[in-house]
Amino acid sequence: MAVLENVYFPKLMKIEEITTENPVNDLKTFKLVFKNQEDSKNFIYIPGQFAELSQIGMGEFPIGIASSPTEKGYLLFTIKKVGSVTGSVHYSTLGDVIGVRGPFGNGWPLEKMKGKNIVIVGGGFAFTTLRSMIYYMLAPENRANFKKITVLYGARSAGELLYKKDLENWEKRNDINLILTIDKAEPGWTKKVGYIPAVLKEISPNSDNAVAIVCGPPVMIKFSMPVLTECKFPDDAIFLSLENRMKCGIGKCGHCSVGRMYVCLDGPVFSQAELKKLPKEY
Repeated sequence: MAVLENVYFPKLMKIEEITTENPVNDLKTFKLVFKNQEDSKNFIYIPGQFAELSQIGMGEFPIGIASSPTEKGYLLFTIKKVGSVTGSVHYSTLGDVIGVRGPFGNGWPLEKMKGKNIVIVGGGFAFTTLRSMIYYMLAPENRANFKKITVLYGARSAGELLYKKDLENWEKRNDINLILTIDKAEPGWTKKVGYIPAVLKEISPNSDNAVAIVCGPPVMIKFSMPVLTECKFPDDAIFLSLENRMKCGIGKCGHCSVGRMYVCLDGPVFSQAELKKLPKEY
């Protein structure tokens, strides 16, 4: 008789690499590898899904997966130090062990995106699962499935932009249009300046045969949605991630509920059409 896996029991992963993402040192990307090879084979995910990371004796927290399924042999998580558990992970060193449960959630709508022009709008720390999606689309085995790729990514300052080496590489490619912006001008910055909704309105992406995916702070999402509507994106072609509502991952604690939906089970990705049917508490 097959033994059912305990969804509450984390798999063990070892820290292989740590990258500091910003000058104030409260954002770090952790490259993790499974201690058990079978666990690695069984962790099958798509861009947009999330996991629960845990420190033994401290607790756990939900977080989007920043790596792409096309990046084999490891997982990436970009963690902001905001409390005792995330702080404990930040003080970890190479070789330390972290628990991982997952993957959870539905992820970005890959099938609905095939054959479409893709517009990605991301802000600040929430760029993690968008990185996963971009890497997935740009992989040689997947690139032909997607047409024009436009990425708008912004942060408060240049130092707060994540994945700087990735951004540099994407800027050099001719099969992706990357637009970077920061809130206020600063010395040495030569790219866009302005809040994401304003820059989105400036570039005015074409909605013909296009899908938009959006992830960022709630205020960014709130003011970006009317711009996409002005650009004639239909509600069923706009997809958002409610990552800030993720909790236990399996819909048992009830803290992720929005109306009749559970973000951990039914999301975190929803179309704008779906969200319009829910209470405005997200």
